[in-house]
Amino acid sequence: MADFNQNGNITTLHNLRTRSADDLAQELNAFSSTRKISLILPCLYSELEGEAMPHILSELSKVSYLHRIIIGLDRADEQQFRHAKEFFKGLNQNHIVIWNDSPRMLELEKRLEKMGLAPAEQGKGKNVWASLGYLIGCADSSVMAIHDCDILTYDREMLARLVYPVTNPDFPYQVAKGYYPRIGGDKLNGRVTRLLVSPLLIALKRVIGDRDYLDYLRSFRYPLSGEFAMRTAILPDLRIPSDWGLEIGVLSEAWRNLAPKAVCQVEISDAYDHKHQKLSADDAEAGLSRMSTDICKAIFRKLAADGTIFTPNVFRTLKATYYRSALDLLESYYNDAKMNGLTIDRHSEERSIELFAENIMRAGQIFIDNPHETPFIPTWNRVHSADPSFLPDMHAAARADDEEYV
Repeated sequence: MADFNQNGNITTLHNLRTRSADDLAQELNAFSSTRKISLILPCLYSELEGEAMPHILSELSKVSYLHRIIIGLDRADEQQFRHAKEFFKGLNQNHIVIWNDSPRMLELEKRLEKMGLAPAEQGKGKNVWASLGYLIGCADSSVMAIHDCDILTYDREMLARLVYPVTNPDFPYQVAKGYYPRIGGDKLNGRVTRLLVSPLLIALKRVIGDRDYLDYLRSFRYPLSGEFAMRTAILPDLRIPSDWGLEIGVLSEAWRNLAPKAVCQVEISDAYDHKHQKLSADDAEAGLSRMSTDICKAIFRKLAADGTIFTPNVFRTLKATYYRSALDLLESYYNDAKMNGLTIDRHSEERSIELFAENIMRAGQIFIDNPHETPFIPTWNRVHSADPSFLPDMHAAARADDEEYV
């Protein structure tokens, strides 16, 4: 995507193919002498057995500017945790595997439950939140980056481009969001962004009128990417959603806490592919069906917090407007794919649109029935206020697990 267009809302940092990855990494090495950079990898144990993670590990082992890597490990028993520690021995950086299901961590979770501060559900949001807590406890990094652990097309240049905007001391950015084209084999992917988020934002603007927040979200080329970097000073006050609204939730937090000039998006890859979720049309609690509902709720909650009034009639109108907008965009995507030698299954895409339209109504009904629903995990500042010893205890538990299970 070699262009230089700016949308006027947030800065877009392009890859104009005029600078080598090695040159970028060399400058990051210089920055990292005074601005330490840490990477968080939220992963499931099953991802260690996939084809993506060994390659990611190989690429990361060649990165010299990283101060620390924190691996948040979910759905692992003791034997699998031991294997994970062995698996990540190939990293050359200071690193730790945090076993989120360890007896020590489960005891800490009970403490949170007694205070009413425990995450509402298991998942990536909780994993990221716990890893952020460990990083805050380390108190030695200026920059934090996160990326997914199932990227089949991973290259270490992706990380360099992701962290550069928030690491360069001459830049004003506090948050950098990665973007890329979702291409796998001969297919155009990224269904939820293309067929839900983009047409939903168009429909919302038509139904409820102009909102700065909608223009802000529409400025991001890939709002659902799992790749972002931040200055660590903003982490203690960051509210992390525990459901599939994580990516939209983080962008919403940046909108709430920062000026637009402090947020940017950066092109990190020419082609990006990772594992694909099933549509799960018959199971509202799984796959893209659950994801689409959570994303809609996240957007509705933010708009309501800014004063938008939602009623059943509004959601009915929104569904109809979304459906027409999505079909129009599908035609554009189909033609774009065809011109570039890629394929799109029109029937499958329209089935997705039909499901997403139903889930807009479902998310709206849930929102109306449960206006006080708060899927956000409490900020680390709030946890510290409620229990000043919790962060040090969690940090000590992670270190104790690391030392005991050798």
